[in-house]
Amino acid sequence: MSKFSKSAWISGSIESRTRKAIPIMSSPGIEMNGFAARDVFTSGDLEYRCIATLAERYPADFAVTFMDLSLEAEAFGAKVVFNENEPPCIEGAIATEEDEIDALEVPEVGAGRTGEVLKCVRKAVSNLGKPVLAGMIGPYSLAGRLADMTEMMMMAAAEPETAHKLLGKVSAFLKNYLIALKEAGAAGVIIAEPAAGLISPDMCGEFSAEYLKPMIEAVKDDSFMVVLHNCGRTEKQVAELLSSGADALHIGNAVDILDILKQVPADIPVMGNLDPVGVFRTATAEEVYAKTKELLERTSEYPNYILSSGCDLPPAVPAANLDAFFHALADYNAKRV
Repeated sequence: MSKFSKSAWISGSIESRTRKAIPIMSSPGIEMNGFAARDVFTSGDLEYRCIATLAERYPADFAVTFMDLSLEAEAFGAKVVFNENEPPCIEGAIATEEDEIDALEVPEVGAGRTGEVLKCVRKAVSNLGKPVLAGMIGPYSLAGRLADMTEMMMMAAAEPETAHKLLGKVSAFLKNYLIALKEAGAAGVIIAEPAAGLISPDMCGEFSAEYLKPMIEAVKDDSFMVVLHNCGRTEKQVAELLSSGADALHIGNAVDILDILKQVPADIPVMGNLDPVGVFRTATAEEVYAKTKELLERTSEYPNYILSSGCDLPPAVPAANLDAFFHALADYNAKRV
């Protein structure tokens, strides 16, 4: 595989008449291998096998590692609950008071299961014939998992200095982790910052984008692409999302993606936003095909649009629905060549 060039990939995607696709899908790879989720989310080797299965079966432009939003919180010492068939989740809070935040130690990269993700990335880079996008959490969303999401929102509004203290610690770790993912050979990352979609545009800028900026600046070059994911009501947050310095935006299904595309410069890819549950999991294959074609047609005037799911796909998505998604893409592209 030739060395990844961000500028070449972005310009090639925009200049091409055909569409590219980068769905985010963890659970389908687990289910296709018959693994228990609790085993996969603790093993870089098993995660790699799931990603390899998806990479071999589907023509997505990138192999994408799992979007595990418990991972970095666990590295800080948060309690993780592992489930048999679903991604792990955080239970309880460890940084709700200022003295708890003061005592919070910034972990080393490799703490918890972050080392397993780095192992997965290295194996994927070495063995798969496509570039790898690694998944990681964003600073505001990580702070919310350590402090409790409601508590974090209240802290940001009423005690901003305390909130900034916590964000300083989490972003210091995330910056180092981001650098490590790049050094492991990843062609880029998808930074999941869903909690920032719950706050006002001004607060999104202050408590999310301002912490993303130095993280992204530390890794930004032509060999590495940063995609910022926010699945909230982002119509009024576009300026803040772009101010982070991300190379591309990934948008959830809470919004009409046309409302986002209209606000984004033509040279910045926008990815999204087919409903992970309402379409991928619960619709028929025929309905998935129709919804995918409809989304492609609606976004046809925007060359910077990249087809994707609105977020990580949940468990129990039928393989026939994923097949239908890619069949719709292939049929759409065939008419545009």
